[in-house]
Amino acid sequence: MTSHQSAQTMKPATAAKKLGVYLEATPAEFQEGVVSRTELNALQADPPEWLLELRRNGPHPRPVVAAKLGISISGLARGGITDALTTEQIDALKRDLPEWLQKERATQAEVRKEAARIKEKNAARGDEGGQAGS
Repeated sequence: MTSHQSAQTMKPATAAKKLGVYLEATPAEFQEGVVSRTELNALQADPPEWLLELRRNGPHPRPVVAAKLGISISGLARGGITDALTTEQIDALKRDLPEWLQKERATQAEVRKEAARIKEKNAARGDEGGQAGS
């Protein structure tokens, strides 16, 4: 029995998301074509200059902006940031530290703290369950 493997392809938007770049800032040939899994792997392993430049200076998609600012994507929206930002714009926000960003960082810190508490609680519960059956 022979198996025919067809090349797995994805839309440019999916590939851009996997590469962590803003689709609208990619070259036209990237936006207009389809990207195979092999091509994606090649872009990740040996990024061309345009990809290095986008990752370095942006514009960055909202998930990347949120991560660089240490807040959630929802926090970006609450702060009025709905578009992609460049590294320079992100750095300016970090420098200026507007009130909304301070508030969102505090909220994110609380969310992380609560997630860690729940994880710890669940781990302790799991340990107790294992000992009860012994």
